[in-house]
Amino acid sequence: MPSPRTPLSRLFTVLLTGLLAGLVLAVAALPGNLLGGFVTKSVLGAYAELPDALRTPAQPQRSYLYANDGKTLITTFYDVNRTDVPLAEIAPVMRQAIVAAEDRRFYSHGGADLRGIARALVANVKGGGTEQGGSTLTMQYVRNVLKTDPTRTAEERQAATEQTVGRKLQEIRYAGALEKTLSKDEILNRYLNIAYFGSGAYGVAAASQRYFGKAPADLTLSEAALIAGLVQSPDEYSPIDGDQDKALARRAYVLDSMADTGAITAQQAAAAKAEKLTLHPTAQPNGCTAVAQGHDDWGFFCDYLRQWWLRQPEFGNTVKEREQALRRGGYTVVTTLDPKIQQTAQQQATKVYGYDNKRALPIAAVEPGTGRVLAMAVNRHYSLADNPAGQANHPNTVNPLISGGASVAGYQAGSTFKLFTMLAALEAGKPLATGFDAPAKLPTRYASDAEGNCDGKWCPGNANPEWMDGYRMMWDGFGRSVNTYFVWLAEQVGEDKVVEMAQRLGITFRAGADADFAKNDAANWGAFTLGVAATTPLDLANAYATVAAEGTYCTPQPVVSVTAANGDKVDVGQPSCKKVLDTDVARAATDAARCPVGQQSAYGQCNGGTATSVNRIVGRPVAGKTGSSEQNATETFVGFTPQAAVAGIAANPDDSTDLVGSAVQARVIDAVARTIRTAVDGKPVKDFTAPSRELAGDPQRPQPQPSPSPRPQQNQNQDQNLPGDLLRWLQGRGRG
Repeated sequence: MPSPRTPLSRLFTVLLTGLLAGLVLAVAALPGNLLGGFVTKSVLGAYAELPDALRTPAQPQRSYLYANDGKTLITTFYDVNRTDVPLAEIAPVMRQAIVAAEDRRFYSHGGADLRGIARALVANVKGGGTEQGGSTLTMQYVRNVLKTDPTRTAEERQAATEQTVGRKLQEIRYAGALEKTLSKDEILNRYLNIAYFGSGAYGVAAASQRYFGKAPADLTLSEAALIAGLVQSPDEYSPIDGDQDKALARRAYVLDSMADTGAITAQQAAAAKAEKLTLHPTAQPNGCTAVAQGHDDWGFFCDYLRQWWLRQPEFGNTVKEREQALRRGGYTVVTTLDPKIQQTAQQQATKVYGYDNKRALPIAAVEPGTGRVLAMAVNRHYSLADNPAGQANHPNTVNPLISGGASVAGYQAGSTFKLFTMLAALEAGKPLATGFDAPAKLPTRYASDAEGNCDGKWCPGNANPEWMDGYRMMWDGFGRSVNTYFVWLAEQVGEDKVVEMAQRLGITFRAGADADFAKNDAANWGAFTLGVAATTPLDLANAYATVAAEGTYCTPQPVVSVTAANGDKVDVGQPSCKKVLDTDVARAATDAARCPVGQQSAYGQCNGGTATSVNRIVGRPVAGKTGSSEQNATETFVGFTPQAAVAGIAANPDDSTDLVGSAVQARVIDAVARTIRTAVDGKPVKDFTAPSRELAGDPQRPQPQPSPSPRPQQNQNQDQNLPGDLLRWLQGRGRG
């Protein structure tokens, strides 16, 4: 942080004055032709030595993050609160004020004003008042650049402000060189964009916003004069953090100086001096914990974007360099966040659980075919504020509850993982009509001594045998969430193929026990199809989005575009997609996924679902799946249309033994469905394409199926029947 100009010690002042005064007088006494030769030689030599920062300035600027409309500000990142603006976007009175305040002969000198230097030296020797620097705007610009140049060492930056004859002479030479290469207006523009105006504001754009809440183009005469007056002693004169009386006195000086130069009339100066100081202080948000007021839920998306940014080599070779680029590079980032979808998701999440509830409903929305993350909501404030005693992560947290990472491995998503078994089976050539007479309990090849085992074998069961047991195919096995059908199907395909399918669609195993099982013993992970591995709403939504996009997987993407400070587009933000499923396989899985949500498959084989209210809420072609973990510890729903995929998981992020209970399932379904409806609102209705007859197969049932029994929706999907100790064993003793 720059400090006000400090008076030189009397002895040093006298010595420096003598040296410089002698130099000034000697140079001034030279004949015109000799003086011209002296200056020309000095300037040309200085130009050859100009640091790159003076040739092509790269001063720190704050970066802006916007929502996908390119207008809604999410937050800014900066080390230095500064944004460059062209001279045309700075009010003429502001330009006139800074010239009158700091360098009246700016448009007539060649970089150094020898008369001004001599006058300042004499005044400083006499003392009795504020030190006069004698530096022109060009010289001040040189000093500002050199003392803030990030490519220079700390010692070099400090040397740029040392009170030495050598430094002053170098400053004069550099200023002369710049005057030979840049126009006066360009120098003035650069100066206005780098000068420090107090209260953390660097440059006139930041100062205009900081003090008056407006753009520099809109400054009035009195406002411009006040800002211009701050340069001499920015922290002391700041009307926010310093002395307002001194700020007003300095404003009066600038106005009188403007009148003296003819920029304004004496009457205009008098009227501006009479104006009452009216401030509209505006603090620029800095970082994800300082998102726009009233939208602290955006912080979770902001943090996800920041983590993405730190992995992109386009912004630097190291994490430190990329962080510095975000905070100093002046980027304009248009993100994928859709404020309308985000608002609905946040409202729905907090409708299910309040901010102060220990349980949470994280929700994520993704666009199929692009991977663009449209919303990330949860009933928490993204904040570093302290929580009440005994409340670890509520109502405030900065943990990635929606996307996972750090200490967040995720949550069990129950029968939503049956999708991966179905896809593996379809890919292996088994049609949707693959039938199996699903029993109430299915003995498997896995040994078990847990209570409820079947002759020493693990035997998962159906939560509602009357409604689930019997001859099932993929359509109604998926629609009714029949455990024994899908455990059997996984055995036919190979559990390792199911695990590989989940990974192919972007499911990341963040829990150590899950990662170990997937790597070393996937072929024996019998319970995987029942959703015992931890996942996140973002991973789950994106996996289902892959099916919605007919087999095209896209890496989750938080940005639409990134523009550098110079206006160049950075080559990031384009969808990164690849084909991971045969189109017909994806279409077949979608056809079966119409059953759970109360719609009908293209082959008329849906006969019951666990989330039938979704059809009514969304009101257009939709598919999806419910999921309940063991003893209803978590409740999940993920749904999709061709244009949006949304997932929500009700859980206690701090205590996996806290069972959310089956009663919340209907509310989770409702929350996700309403978020989907907002996501597709106003978009053309798109239908799903039916799979081929070959992959559908011949749906011949051996006997007529009874009508689905009407049951309360929240009881339809108690998807697992695994004893707790067996579940821990299946997961490598890692988690219950």
